[in-house]
Amino acid sequence: MSPIQVAVLGECVADAFPSGSPELGELALRVLPGGGPANTAVALARLGSPTRFVGRISRDVFGALFHGRFHASGVDVTGCVSAAEPSTLAVATLDGAGQAGYSFHAEGTADWQWTAAELTPDRLGAAACVHTGSLALVRSPGGERIEELLATVRDRMTVSIDPNVRAGLVDPAVYLRRMPRWCALADVVKLSDDDLRHLDSGRSLEEACDAWHAAGVRLAVVTRGAQGAVVSVDGARVRVPAPSIEVVDTVGAGDSFTAGLLHHLGEHGLLGGRLGALDLDRAVEAAAFAARVAALTCSVPGADPPWARELAAAEPVRAPARVAR
Repeated sequence: MSPIQVAVLGECVADAFPSGSPELGELALRVLPGGGPANTAVALARLGSPTRFVGRISRDVFGALFHGRFHASGVDVTGCVSAAEPSTLAVATLDGAGQAGYSFHAEGTADWQWTAAELTPDRLGAAACVHTGSLALVRSPGGERIEELLATVRDRMTVSIDPNVRAGLVDPAVYLRRMPRWCALADVVKLSDDDLRHLDSGRSLEEACDAWHAAGVRLAVVTRGAQGAVVSVDGARVRVPAPSIEVVDTVGAGDSFTAGLLHHLGEHGLLGGRLGALDLDRAVEAAAFAARVAALTCSVPGADPPWARELAAAEPVRAPARVAR
């Protein structure tokens, strides 16, 4: 494998999709490998970015499922810990628009149990960028240790964070309290509009982006589903439209967007520092590419991001429109 471009640090989650008739006393679960960071690592590798996943993977049957997916997608797992604790399980339900909601079974599971001896910079290798977020960044004791690691490596790696708020499991106040610290560590912050409602309900999108920039973030992106995404570089903003597609479900769409964004930045030599060469036009190009990756993920069931060859055959997104300040 080529030198690692992106190291993704976080959790694997077994996503269970129920079927059957509970009223008849029967329910079946179809389990697919998931978890925001794991999905992002898989999407990056399928796009062609040399990617390492760093996580604590259980030795249970779900752990074997995760390893199989990583291997098939070309993800380097040499930075992972083989863990005795069980895997995290999320039971998903889909509404009429394909939007997923989750109930989590996460107490005492492998993903959050990082020790100081386990989580050292060498697990990331010589990556140009480290991406993290989701539950791994807020569940103790691992979340605090991940923050400490980011502070250690940010002098040589671009830091990307996706909070991916899970309000059903973690009080949004925890994310809100830690957000200033994350912005001080991160060069890239990507959130969904749902995340924004939890974290900055009293501020407009523009005000929230400006606050993140003031804390140290160079590139902020807020995804808005079918309305596309807003890209903000040092306070200059552009709206990037979403491709028109038939949505099967939205599982993993945000993770695929993050992967597309980082892949495009890496392909253009922008990762590996504080994004000093990034300007608004380049950020918009990266977000437009990311929107196409996310759209293809929404066109198939589950978190099944596209391969580069599939993306090459897809229709390009139309030109972005400027957002008035």
